[in-house]
Amino acid sequence: MAVGVADVLAIDGGTPVRSRPWPQWPVFDEAEEQAILNVLRSGKWWSVEGTKVREFEEAFARFQDAQFAVCVTNGTAALEVALRAAHIGCGDEVIVPPYTFIATATAVLAVGATPVFVDVEEESLNIDPAKIEEAITPRTRAIIPVHIAGCPADMDGVLEVARKHNLLVIEDAAQAHAAEWKGTKVGAIGDMGCFSFQASKNLNAGEGGAVITNDPHWADQVWSVHNVGRVRGGRWYEHHVLGSNFRMTEFQAAILLCQLQRLPDQTERRTRNAQKLTELLSQIPGIRPPRPDSRVTRHAYHLYIFRYNREAFGGRPREEFLRALNAEGVPCSAGYVPLYKERVFVNRPVSNDLCQRSMLKDYSKVYCPVCERACAEEAVWLYQNMLLGDEEDMADIATAVAKVQRAFTK
Repeated sequence: MAVGVADVLAIDGGTPVRSRPWPQWPVFDEAEEQAILNVLRSGKWWSVEGTKVREFEEAFARFQDAQFAVCVTNGTAALEVALRAAHIGCGDEVIVPPYTFIATATAVLAVGATPVFVDVEEESLNIDPAKIEEAITPRTRAIIPVHIAGCPADMDGVLEVARKHNLLVIEDAAQAHAAEWKGTKVGAIGDMGCFSFQASKNLNAGEGGAVITNDPHWADQVWSVHNVGRVRGGRWYEHHVLGSNFRMTEFQAAILLCQLQRLPDQTERRTRNAQKLTELLSQIPGIRPPRPDSRVTRHAYHLYIFRYNREAFGGRPREEFLRALNAEGVPCSAGYVPLYKERVFVNRPVSNDLCQRSMLKDYSKVYCPVCERACAEEAVWLYQNMLLGDEEDMADIATAVAKVQRAFTK
């Protein structure tokens, strides 16, 4: 049977499914412009004198179901500040998943502690609570569950293990603004929650971050670390702990106050489109869309991650699928590699320093099979701005995936 023109893949010279642009990111208008001008003209550009950072901290804490928020320079700093606030350091171990951005683990290294990797769940790609306990040692101080792609981790399971072993839970919610676990927004479930406002994030100021908590003790400790070790109510040149200047600027907070107003509607749109896309992709052989746990009452969809099965695509490896799908006008990528395979862990230097020696771990012996399979063979990422489109956009994605599937199996 002759191959129709519409069936020829764009990568082979055919016409791509889609040529029109995807929704732009970031979304902004005169509101952000005026907010920046107001800060500029006020002459109060830093949070010590201004009001915008404090306004945003209060608004963001309320939005995320927390009592307190402290804004910092970025999401990476948020993790480091939270760890320093908990006095985690030399000789301590912190349990982290391997399927995440590198900052989840390098923040642990930055405070002198040792990351211990625990594999992820098959469906969610979040840390698997059933595997945490076997990784706990007398040196374990904390667990950092990550809400990957905006999908909440199993916080019931994580907290059960943490309480049993008296461990802190620091949520890495960098990708999960507005996400909910059993009706409570993430970041406010553990002891502390860390967020990013980097340019790609669903709540965006170019850079920026925050630590939220419901515990006034942790709020004060975080505030002290982020403000060069000062204490609330203390003198300007009075420093109680080893901190640094992690303060956010008034310009970033002004933008975030505007962006926060947009977030609920954008979250609803991403949710509707993700549900439609899941419905469409479920009909294509070899594609497994995300299926959140029933206890996830809101997936933030910073990423839409589906799984690719090469057996239904003529045995063609995922890399060929990604190239073909990109050529059809659907931006996509493979995403992460297992963190323990990054050079910073593989090439750990030998040191004579006692603290550094206590941290040394042979990460070449770490093997997390679920993570490895997702990274090497299965995971396909679509980006959050694509979900700000309409049903026709979702249909284009599904049409392109189905076109590749047909071509690969002829």
